[in-house]
Formats: sequence, C-alpha cells, structure tokens
Amino acid sequence: MAPVIQTIDLCKSYRLGAQSISVLENISFSVNAGEYIAIMGHSGAGKSTLLNILGCLDKPSAGDYRFNGASIGACSAGRLADIRNRQIGFVFQNFNLLPKLDVAGNVELPLIYGNVPRRERVRRVEELLKRMGLWERRRHKPNEISGGQKQRVAIARALVKNPSLVLADEPTGNLDSHTTEDILALLDTLNREGNTILMITHETEVAARAGRTLRLVDGKFAA
Repeated sequence: MAPVIQTIDLCKSYRLGAQSISVLENISFSVNAGEYIAIMGHSGAGKSTLLNILGCLDKPSAGDYRFNGASIGACSAGRLADIRNRQIGFVFQNFNLLPKLDVAGNVELPLIYGNVPRRERVRRVEELLKRMGLWERRRHKPNEISGGQKQRVAIARALVKNPSLVLADEPTGNLDSHTTEDILALLDTLNREGNTILMITHETEVAARAGRTLRLVDGKFAA
C-alpha cells in the first residue's frame, strides 16, 4: 500500500522581481496510514508553505508530492479541489468556522460540497457532534461557544468526510493550557482509532504527543 503522503526532493520557490526566493529545499519524507506526525519549526521555517502543498492548496516548484500514490503535480485544479474536499480534513489555529452557520451547519458544510445525500449528512453530523460532546450546542453560532468547543467543531468538520489525512495547523495555538490538553487528548484518541494525523506546531510539548517529529529549519529538514 502506498503511503498517504510521500515527498521526493520537494522544493518551493517564489519570484520576487528578478530574484528567486527559495522557501523549501529537497524535502523528502513519507507518512503511512495511521501515523501521527508533528512538523516543528520557528516562524519563517517554511511550515505554512509545506502545509499548503501537503493540503493540495499549492504545487511544488520541483520534486514530487504523491498523495495516496497519485502525483499532485500532474493534477488539474479541479482534481486538487476534489482531493481537498473528499480526502483531507483541515484543522486550523483560528478555527475558520463560518459565523452565520450554527455548529451543525459548519460540520455539515463539507458534505454538502461533496454532494452527500441529506439523510447521510444528518446521520454523520449527529454521530460526530454527540461524540465530541457538542450535541447540545448544535444550534449555537460560533460566537456563542468557547474556544475549545470551536476547535472541537473544527475537528468534527475535518472528520465528517472520513478523510485519508487530518492536517492540523497549530491546533492549540489559540487555546489555554487546560483546553490544549483536552484537544491533544482528543487527537491522541483519534490516532489510536486509526486516523492519520499530521500536525504543524512550534511547541515542543505539543509535538511530543505525536509518534514522530520532524524539524524544519530554513526550508530544510534538520538531521
């Protein structure tokens, strides 16, 4: 079985006038199904750029990125959008919940984009919200719930598609220490149940929860 993620000498650079700015250089690693990986790095190390490529939001300038065995560089914009919607669950530091939708509506949204039948959407949303302890909050808007509850909604939204990969970008960055522990415990449980998780973080104690940690320094993985 092919790894969920495989990068081979992946590079990313941007043009700034006549100058080429290198952000990622020769990134090679793989993530197998069921792994829990943390990628650490300070601001400017290239974490966001790498996350955008891994999440099929951008393409590398050189090298190869394979997602579930398919080369992303060969994919059309439409195919990349389909992969993002059906196979990758995103969890963001700032939650990225739509303020006009209630909790249930935010979790359901990816299923609507994926043309999942309504009865199945309702079943999946109810199942996840009950599991996340959010069922009683399902009709609340994002501004009516706590930061920890918002992140649980974001995780439910990521999982509702049954994705191949959960990409978590600084998932505890806006949370207090108690809520951070709750969210990390939830990620631990999800991984034990077989979910593949790749987390971006700059916090050592957060990265320590993962099964493997990679350190990104100035666009390269440290030895």
